[in-house]
This record gives sequence, C-alpha cells and structure tokens, in this order.
Amino acid sequence: MREQTCWLPRHPKSPRSARQELREFLLPHPSAELLLPTGELLLSELVNNAVTHARTPRDRLIFVRLQLLPHGTLRIEVHDADSEKPKPLPISLTSESGRGLLLVQELASEWGCCPRRGGIGKFIWCHITAPAAETAA
Repeated sequence: MREQTCWLPRHPKSPRSARQELREFLLPHPSAELLLPTGELLLSELVNNAVTHARTPRDRLIFVRLQLLPHGTLRIEVHDADSEKPKPLPISLTSESGRGLLLVQELASEWGCCPRRGGIGKFIWCHITAPAAETAA
C-alpha cells in the first residue's frame, strides 16, 4: 500500500494544492488516468468543504491522506478540527453550491465520516475504484 500525506492551510487555494498532491501521488500508478478525474473532483470537494464549512480558527490546518489500497482502489481522507459531521443538503435547481457531498455520495464506491483519534475533529474519507478494476473484480 502506497501513502502520501500533506497539511494544507484553510485557504481557497488549498483544493488546487490538494489536486497537485494527488497528481504527483498517482503519476507512477498504472491506473492513474482512470482514478485521476474522479479523484481530483472528490478531493477538491472535500478540501473545499473543510475550508468553507469547518468551524475552527482560521489558523487550523487541514490534513490530507492519499492511499492506494490493494486492487487499485484510491482512498482519500480529509481531516479537519470541526467535530460536526457533514450532512448532504437538499439541492434546489437554483442552488449555486451545496452539491459537494452529493458528488461524493454518487461518484465514490464508498464514503463516510469518522471522529479523529484524540477526539478533536473528524475526517471524511472516500474510495474511488478505477472502472477496469471494478469489472475485473
């Protein structure tokens, strides 16, 4: 299992930095082209949620863990210091935001939210499986 971690500031540019981390992490993997589009989208959404919605002091950092699990599954974790679990919002046709968790719910093979060790905050995780790996399983 391969793993890469990074700390990001709570800043609007952090989703872009997280996507760059993911590209560097997946580059040597044979399924990178299949995992990258969905991985970038969901990682961006989760980091953006932590930047925008976590009720924590501005100087608190966001922790990101990327893992390649057996059978080519990509696991993404985004940790923040807010203990409140996110809830997918009902979406209206005129809403300009609020679709992040809906995208995670629909595009990830699995996802969830867990308290962090030590009792401070939570992490949201999701698994992304490359289409070729899904059909081979």
